[in-house]
Amino acid sequence: MSPLSGEIKTQVMDAERIRRSVTRIAHEIIERNKGVKDLVLIGIKTRGIPLAYRIAELIGSFEGEPPMVGELDITWYRDDLTTLSVQPVVTKPEFPFSIDGKKVVLVDDVIFTGRTTRAAMDALIDAGRPQLIQLAVLIDRGHRELPIRADYVGKNVPTSQQEIISVQLTEVDGVDQVLILEKE
Repeated sequence: MSPLSGEIKTQVMDAERIRRSVTRIAHEIIERNKGVKDLVLIGIKTRGIPLAYRIAELIGSFEGEPPMVGELDITWYRDDLTTLSVQPVVTKPEFPFSIDGKKVVLVDDVIFTGRTTRAAMDALIDAGRPQLIQLAVLIDRGHRELPIRADYVGKNVPTSQQEIISVQLTEVDGVDQVLILEKE
């Protein structure tokens, strides 16, 4: 189960809707990037990682060759880390491939304030010099604090500040669904 808690308000996506959204995102990535040449997907920990692998598998089934997938933990790049530690230690992210000159698609489950995406871009730049960076998210819930937008969106879900989006994926939570929770 997702670590987020609150009373379930509504289910906005079930397994089939998630599958359709991920399939559409895969097609859009292929179309915008004119295939898979120099394309890599980087999943942001935690639920962005299984989404990146799902998208890569679909792209591979459409194009005959899947893009490479990397995993990114942005913990040490968060701008609120100093509230957790006085002197955070930033380590360079490593991928099993170079991102230099690549078309990188960051993959995450939800975009909210934009701060996670900013941290992920900082981490990518520390790892290399991609040709370009794009962003794919399953849910865009609004409330941006930074001028960041997703290039590929599964579903726009307008929310209030009192609501929580809980994305649950089989690989992590044992079920595929997206819920809106009311903060307790």
